[in-house]
Amino acid sequence: MSPLRPDWTEILEGYAPSEPEPPAAPDQAAVAAVLRDGTDWPEVLLMRRAEREGDRWSGQISLPGGKAEELDADLAATAVRETREELGVDLAAGARLLCRMPTIQARARGGPVPLRVTPFAFRAADLGEVILGDEASEAFWMPLGPLAAGELDHRFHYEDGERSLFLPAWNWERRVVWGLTHRMLSAMVDLIRSPGP
Repeated sequence: MSPLRPDWTEILEGYAPSEPEPPAAPDQAAVAAVLRDGTDWPEVLLMRRAEREGDRWSGQISLPGGKAEELDADLAATAVRETREELGVDLAAGARLLCRMPTIQARARGGPVPLRVTPFAFRAADLGEVILGDEASEAFWMPLGPLAAGELDHRFHYEDGERSLFLPAWNWERRVVWGLTHRMLSAMVDLIRSPGP
């Protein structure tokens, strides 16, 4: 049995979170979960954030996205703009918006930060070549089938001063996805995972 429902696109298109969409404000951010058909499974586009001074998530694997700006019409526009800036991919031309996922409170170094992040799921058609911007050091596609089946499950060892924690994560080809990105993608995959036998 497939770990994902075959009608995953329709499920996401029909999904709507219970809370209203936050406005595009300085304390808001948006990310894009860009999905495409892979060889065996749907895949999601991820990036490794460039090592940058002052970036709370420097060097981590993430979805493309960032803070809302004044000219953004809404948070979906923020996700589209940030994806274009970070990966050279124009979602407005090469993908369609499927849904907005629930907004979550951002956390860094074990504590909350004054930023709320809204993920948006997009279905890619023809995105063209990924061209890395200054904020990304690599981009890759991760399959959702093995992820949903638990085959990528991993524990990330997080240390910060005196604290030592083991956090849920996925390990895909030595790329460890944890934290905020893991939380957001877990919520999306839970919607499209096949029911058990």
